[in-house]
Formats: sequence, structure tokens, C-alpha cells
Amino acid sequence: MELQGIAEHIKQRELELLQTNWRANPALINDWLSADFEEIGSDGQVSQRVDVVNWLLNKDNAIQWSLTDFRIKVLTNGLIMAVYFAKKCNDPSSTSKGSIRTSIWQHQGDHWKIVFHQATKRLEA
Repeated sequence: MELQGIAEHIKQRELELLQTNWRANPALINDWLSADFEEIGSDGQVSQRVDVVNWLLNKDNAIQWSLTDFRIKVLTNGLIMAVYFAKKCNDPSSTSKGSIRTSIWQHQGDHWKIVFHQATKRLEA
């Protein structure tokens, strides 16, 4: 797969992580999150895989997201960093201006799996 195709694939996976109803088939999470996955949230809190799986299973599935300014950088063969801006589209209770996000994806077996994620709150619109 060429670089543009990988970028589109990773962007789609990022969107699906946010918008999929994981309660319908929680075992699929293992195809997406690496066993050693960790995250630094926009609040600076470090979360382990179990915390993120819990969030995925209990998130509001009605919320839609937009991902813009999406780009990837190849770190090594089979290791990619994605950088983008994420914002909730349809959450009237949210006052967030969105966040800048960075994810590291590793090609493991037949899948690209996310191994690390960080969100940084955006302070300006």
C-alpha cells in the first residue's frame, strides 16, 4: 500500500475508533489496540489500555467527529505517526474547541494497531 493509501486507511481507523459502537462486538477492540497501548489525554492524565477500552465501551455512540489537517509521518518500516485535529460535530453540551491529536500505529500481523495516543486541548478556535 502506498503512503496516501496508508494515510487514508489510518484516518478511517481513527474515525472508526471514535464512532464505532464497540459494545456490539467488544472482541474487535483487540484488532485495533495494541496489547501495550497507552494514552495521554487532553487533561494530561496517562491512561492504560484497560481504561481506554472501558471508555470505548461506554462512550456516547451518537456523537460524530470530524478529523481535519490529517497527515502521517513514517517513523520506521511498519510504524507510522498520525497527526490531526479532532472536534465533536454534534455535541451541544461540549464547549471544547477540539484537540490536536497524535497517534502511533504499528503494523502487527494483518492489522494496523494503535500503540500510543495523545490529545492536546486546543485553546483557540
